Amino acid sequence: MADTDRHIVIVGIGYTGLPLAVAQARLGRQVTGFDISTERVDAVKALRSPVDTVADTELAEVAERLSATRDPAVLGTADIVVVCAPTPVKEDDQPDLTPLRSAVATVRDHLRPGQLVIVESTTYPGTTDALLLPILEESGLRAGADFDLAYSPERIDPGNARFDLSNTPRLVGGLTERSRDRTAEFYRGVTQVHLTKGMREAEAAKILENTFRQVNIALVNEFAQLCHSMELDVWDTIRAAATKPYGFKVFWPGSGVGGHCIPADPLYLVHHATTLGLRFRMAETAHRVNKGMPLWVSDRVCKHLENSSIAVTGTKILVLGVTYKPDVADTRETPAEPIIGQFAERGADVSFHDPYIDVFADLQCVPDLDAAIVEADMVVLLQPHQEYTPEVLGNARRLFDTTGSASSSTGVTSL
Repeated sequence: MADTDRHIVIVGIGYTGLPLAVAQARLGRQVTGFDISTERVDAVKALRSPVDTVADTELAEVAERLSATRDPAVLGTADIVVVCAPTPVKEDDQPDLTPLRSAVATVRDHLRPGQLVIVESTTYPGTTDALLLPILEESGLRAGADFDLAYSPERIDPGNARFDLSNTPRLVGGLTERSRDRTAEFYRGVTQVHLTKGMREAEAAKILENTFRQVNIALVNEFAQLCHSMELDVWDTIRAAATKPYGFKVFWPGSGVGGHCIPADPLYLVHHATTLGLRFRMAETAHRVNKGMPLWVSDRVCKHLENSSIAVTGTKILVLGVTYKPDVADTRETPAEPIIGQFAERGADVSFHDPYIDVFADLQCVPDLDAAIVEADMVVLLQPHQEYTPEVLGNARRLFDTTGSASSSTGVTSL
C-alpha cells in the first residue's frame, strides 16, 4: 500500500489529536478525526479550529484530506487508529481512566485484522498492555498477531512557539517489534523518533518528563515563600542563580500549576505506586506544594490589603489572566479558580479580565480593561498575557504580581 493511500483515524481531535491529524494530512494521507463532541466535529468541518494548537488556516490547507465525524463506523475503514483520549484526575486526585477506556472500547467494536492501534494518552506504566490490550482483544482478535499495538505519548505544549510536532522527537514503544516499527514509520514522516525498550518505558518516560517540571516548579514556589519570609527578592535571586552556565535550570514561581499535564500526570504514577505497595514521595510532596500555592497567594493579597488598613470585605479585586499559562485559551486546572474562590469567600467584590476567556467562575469578563484597572482597589496579575503591558498595568492603584513581569515597577507587590 502506498504511503498516501493509508487512512488514518484520530480518536479525539482536541489539543493533541488535531495537530497530529493536520500533520498527517500534510503528508498526503487521508485523515479522519473521530470525536464524541458535536462542537469539535462541526468546528473542524467548518474549518474553524476548536483548539489554539491549530490555526484555522492550517485546517484550510488540508481540507481535502482531513474530515471529521461522530460516527464510530469510520474506525473500521482505518489502517491506523490513534487514540488521543484525555486522562484527567478526579477531585480526590485519583486517576480517571474512564475516557480512555471508553475510547478504546469504541475502537474494539470496529477493530479489524491488520490495523495498527496507537495510544497517545498519558498514563501509568502498564496501562496499554495490562488494561487496554484485553479490551481490544474482546473483539476476538489477538494483539501482535491479528492487529498491532503501540504506545507513543503526546508531547504537545500549547502556546510554545519554539517547539511543536515537527521538532519534538516522538517516543515509540511497541507490543512487538513489528508494532514498534510500523509506529516509528508512521511518525517519522512528521518528526524524529526515539525507540524505547517497550510500551511501559515510553509510558514511564512521559510521566517522568512532567514530574520533572512539577517538582522543579514546586521547588521555586516553596523557595518564593521562604524568600518572602526572609524579605528577599525571589526574582532577582533566581536571575542571579541562572548566570551559572551549568548545573542549574531556570524555573519561575507563580500562583500554582494548571493545564492538562503537570497537575494530573504525576498522580497517575503516585496512584500506581501505591498499588505496588510503594510511594512516589517526591511527586506527592511537589503536588501538595503546588496545590497549596493559590491559597498562599490569595492570603498574601488579603494580608497586604489589611496591612494597608483596607478591609477585604467589599474591596474591588480585579484578577488579570485566568488561563493556566500566558496567551493560551485554556483554563483547565487553572490556579485562578481557587484564588478567585478565596477572594469571594472573604467577601471581596471580585472581577476578572482575560483576552481569551469570556466567562469564568460564574463571572463575565470586564468589558473595559483600562476602566476596570482604574476602579479596582487591588489588581492581581496571574498571567502575563501580552495585552498586559507596563503602560496598562501602570494605571493600577495597587498591583500584586505573581509573574515577575512587573516586579521591578514602583508600587508593585510581588511573590
